[in-house]
Amino acid sequence: MASSDGFPASFYGEPGVLGMLSNGISAFLVLLQNFHTAHTGTAPAGVENILAGVHLILIGGVCQLVAGMLSFREYDHLSGTAFIGYAALWGSYGATRIYFGASAQTPTIVPLPAQIMNNLSTNMTSNMSLTATVVIPVCHVCLSIKETAIAGLVPYILLSFLLAFCSATVNYIMPLVFGAITATLVFEAVGLVASSWALVVSGVLELLILIFAIYGSAALLGKGLTQRLVLKGFGTPLFNVLLLGTTNSGSAQKIGQEKKKNTKYAEPMALGFFCDTVAPFIFAFYSFGYMKSFGVGVAWVSIITVAQLFSSYYAHLRQDCYHTTKCGLHATYWLIKAWDEFVLSALVLEDGKVASGREAMVGNWFFVMAGVMLCVGSLNTDVLELIHNMLFVLLTLSTIPQIALQGYYIFFGVACSLFTAASLYCTFSRLINTIAEKSLIPVGPQPISSEMLKKALMCCRANQGDQEALPQTDQGSDALFYISNGVAALSALHARSSSLNPAFLHLTVPWVLISGAIIQAYVSRLQVTGGGRFGSVIPTIYVAVWATWTWFRFSGNLLQLSAEAAYGFTAGAIALLVINAFLMLIAAYRNLVLLFLTSVMEVVLVCFLLSTLQRLPYEFEIAMLALFSIICIYGALASLVNCIFSHRLLPMGPPLIKEKVRWESVPELPCPVANSRLTSSLMKIAGLLEEGGVCGVPTDTVYALAASCKNPRAIENIYNIKDRPAEKPICICISNVEQLVEAKPPFSPLLWEFMRNVYPGGISCIVSKGDWLFKLGVGPAYDRVGTKDSIMIRVPDHTVTGHLCDITGPLAITSANPSGEPDSTHHTMVINRLGHKLQGVLCDGDSNEVVASTVVNCLKIDEGTITIVREGCVPAVKVHQIFERVKSTMV
Repeated sequence: MASSDGFPASFYGEPGVLGMLSNGISAFLVLLQNFHTAHTGTAPAGVENILAGVHLILIGGVCQLVAGMLSFREYDHLSGTAFIGYAALWGSYGATRIYFGASAQTPTIVPLPAQIMNNLSTNMTSNMSLTATVVIPVCHVCLSIKETAIAGLVPYILLSFLLAFCSATVNYIMPLVFGAITATLVFEAVGLVASSWALVVSGVLELLILIFAIYGSAALLGKGLTQRLVLKGFGTPLFNVLLLGTTNSGSAQKIGQEKKKNTKYAEPMALGFFCDTVAPFIFAFYSFGYMKSFGVGVAWVSIITVAQLFSSYYAHLRQDCYHTTKCGLHATYWLIKAWDEFVLSALVLEDGKVASGREAMVGNWFFVMAGVMLCVGSLNTDVLELIHNMLFVLLTLSTIPQIALQGYYIFFGVACSLFTAASLYCTFSRLINTIAEKSLIPVGPQPISSEMLKKALMCCRANQGDQEALPQTDQGSDALFYISNGVAALSALHARSSSLNPAFLHLTVPWVLISGAIIQAYVSRLQVTGGGRFGSVIPTIYVAVWATWTWFRFSGNLLQLSAEAAYGFTAGAIALLVINAFLMLIAAYRNLVLLFLTSVMEVVLVCFLLSTLQRLPYEFEIAMLALFSIICIYGALASLVNCIFSHRLLPMGPPLIKEKVRWESVPELPCPVANSRLTSSLMKIAGLLEEGGVCGVPTDTVYALAASCKNPRAIENIYNIKDRPAEKPICICISNVEQLVEAKPPFSPLLWEFMRNVYPGGISCIVSKGDWLFKLGVGPAYDRVGTKDSIMIRVPDHTVTGHLCDITGPLAITSANPSGEPDSTHHTMVINRLGHKLQGVLCDGDSNEVVASTVVNCLKIDEGTITIVREGCVPAVKVHQIFERVKSTMV
């Protein structure tokens, strides 16, 4: 449905339709196989399993992933978490089916090259015959498939139960779907080890999933098409979420009072904890010996890691650098450990070589330091977050390769078990608290006050009283950039003797390649999204550096590259040296830490060049890689802390090269502009409004045209500037609800409570007009705002707009776009489209939203009903949830 200005109000439709249908169809695919197995007594094998696995990955995995991504963009915390979580489940189960199919294939006879034959002959005993061929199973690491599937299904059973419980506080269709999935997973796990009766029960439950999913999809589709609830099931919860906690808790925060950095996207923290529950649970099963091989487990952990990267990505879009870094770090750790254990499962070398190869690896120590860094960052959040980070530090300590193998897996298994329990509780608490918009499930207070933490972090500054504002060149993904490079550099560090150990070479490949290339490619994508001046240039080049390093220094030794091939890497090393010199120039525009990093990388690349010529001084390379890692850990800590507090608390050093702005080259603008960060600029715009001008101003949603209610003629000019039809009313904007209280409008207690719960924010309320508007300061504009009987009131959650209203009094506002065209989401759009008609524009960069506010008709609120006139940045479902919660508290 389009809004009055032609922009789609339901910007992303109803992704729940796609999500529930994906679950239903995936369950139907498994249902067919289960009933066939129970009827014939023959389990599917070969190509049948492979095709089923591919369909599960495409439908249950990819399609549901899209639904989850769209749900996050609709500010739907629960659906976003559930759909991406279930996408990982069906993707993993589909991969398991493929493993089942591959393991049932007949072995193939592969001729071996003479060079590999010679290598194999050294490891074979004298009584073994050596021929020119060897029998290799199609899936030679497909051991413990059933055990791995059970280990993966159990955490999903627990999490699916939590999702079903939490969804009961929203509606009564999703808990039926999620509850049926929970029961299905139980019997699927039983069916892997028991008789066919479990598969029959599982098939019946999967049929229920399909039925519930079809009904729920039809209900959501009808709602999306008609903008009303045609079928029952949505909009009415099974029970009130407030029953889970006390409404007068000191830690409970109302919607307008909590700190929200970006309301375009839902909070992804629950999804991050969801992933932190699945991965360690699988590792715990493996560590305690339930799984004999990690060949299938690597698929489960890799897929859930992708889901965790999406959690990091949406935290980045919300400008939440802490969770961007945390989820990215955890995803890196799980992915590296998964492939590390996979390599150990696949190695056919002597135990002594494997043990010595593991002991030579030091990359895990960087994860320990990064975990401590997260503990520092979580001091600004809550006790639960701090405990979770401390358990992660314990987890990283348990995987230090220098621990003897006898105690390594016991320590790792215990640490994974503790971390899983903490992550499960965190998932539940974050889901309930985000749904309720209150801290109903205890998470603990903030360990240290922000002011005390700032003072402690500023102790190393020369001028402790000077809090330098964070430059615009700094981005929320900078900490993850330093972490990925630090892990790669420390993992690449090794002595000359280690380069001769094939076990070390095999084990090091995932450590350097995943952190330095794969995760850094993800960081490169974040840097593009961040919109920095030089974008993703440095991380993109370093992706190539670490990928090339891995190929030559580790894989190259295993493949025994010829001298001619080494010369090709020599040419590549020279090219990378030249490119990195330009990166040093770019870093000079940023800060000293990044400049030092790129300078040390230049020396590291010189070492790489020497290694291609067989003239590498190993001791010098070790020193440079260690120095590179030290710079990375400081850069990560400083970037994270500075981004959390939006100030340079830890010094990064000034840029050596500062850009000089050539003001004479700036083209003449069609109207005066002002910077929203300057008080003088705010006063300038206020003066223009007082004089009867019309100005473009930022709000918490999109840019708006504003005129003072003291100047009725200015309000009339808004209609001319926008070519707005005269029958479309204009709303008024005030700075806070207390201004309304002072005007003493005859509002009912229910309306007052509802307004206190939605203001300030992206919701506009239509209320009855009256003489109280004169007390509010509307005065001469009474007949030119709103309709004859009603008026729409906005209280933006925007500091600049609030201060402006405090200076000028109530403002008449409407979206800053020509009537019928899309809203303006940047001040340049206002200047380019309407600047020649305006008296000024207050510039504040990108808007917080891409659509306007949600308009709610509250004229019949005393009758127990509200109407959504226009669905904007706040979903209609959420507005109704707030209203129902407010009504329940008023009873």
